[in-house]
Amino acid sequence: MKISIVGAGNVGSALAERLLMRGLAEVVLVDIAGNLARAKALDLADAAPLMGYKTKITGTNNYEAIDGSEVIVVTAGFPRQPGMSRDDLISKNQMIVSAVAGNVKKFAPGAILIMVTNPLDVMTYLAYKETAFDRRRILGMAGNLDTARFKTLLAQETGVPPEKIDAFVLGSHGDTMVPLISMTRVEGRPLTEVLKQDVIERLVENTKMRGGEIVRLLKSGSAYFSPSAACFEILNALVLDEKKVIPCSVVANGEYGIKNCAIGVPARIGRCGISEILEWNIAEEELSALRKSAAAAQEALAKL
Repeated sequence: MKISIVGAGNVGSALAERLLMRGLAEVVLVDIAGNLARAKALDLADAAPLMGYKTKITGTNNYEAIDGSEVIVVTAGFPRQPGMSRDDLISKNQMIVSAVAGNVKKFAPGAILIMVTNPLDVMTYLAYKETAFDRRRILGMAGNLDTARFKTLLAQETGVPPEKIDAFVLGSHGDTMVPLISMTRVEGRPLTEVLKQDVIERLVENTKMRGGEIVRLLKSGSAYFSPSAACFEILNALVLDEKKVIPCSVVANGEYGIKNCAIGVPARIGRCGISEILEWNIAEEELSALRKSAAAAQEALAKL
């Protein structure tokens, strides 16, 4: 299999290394910024004798190299800076994503497209409109990352390992994200039986602010280890046809009463992309919050 990553910045190069280490696919790294992608690819190739991976990687500034790719991951775009919200990136990243979508449509019209560029939900829907791909072949990496952050904070608070915590975060990748408290379990116990309400509310708020905290501490750029890991899990489900349920930003068509935007919902991911969007019987207040999150995404789309 051939996977192309558009954008050789921190997220793109970290993801490329993860793919190489697991031997998941041949990797093509594309970036229009001079020879950046080629340099990163050479560096990663030189690590092969030391790390033991055998998968091929190439780097280029030419979109023709994505020809034949079965999956394309888009990480290209301006990262957040301190004091910026994800929505502040709309005008900056709109032209980039439109250009990328045009090249994907031209050189890899049969590929599955995974969006990472922020604001994630807006850019996922933009890519859908620009490529005119079936919505099952376009998804955004967001809920998976937000869920990982929520699990991390829950694990730190309870002392329970993350692998023994079941949680899902739906909604937009931003301040309106919706952690599903009603479905969260810690070693099989409902979260409300494990933690007090005020503690849960604090952890939910900290989950929403986690990305911004990393941006503030870095002072330049944004998170990349965890986004690349969240994206890798989606790619693993695709390549291995796992049919795994992962919260992703998908183009909604009536699910949860939502249309005309991309929003984070539980999706079953396999070899052909999204095989199913699951409509869970979530708590009424969570459904209301999810719809409000979708309304916020639609409002952001209006800024395009």
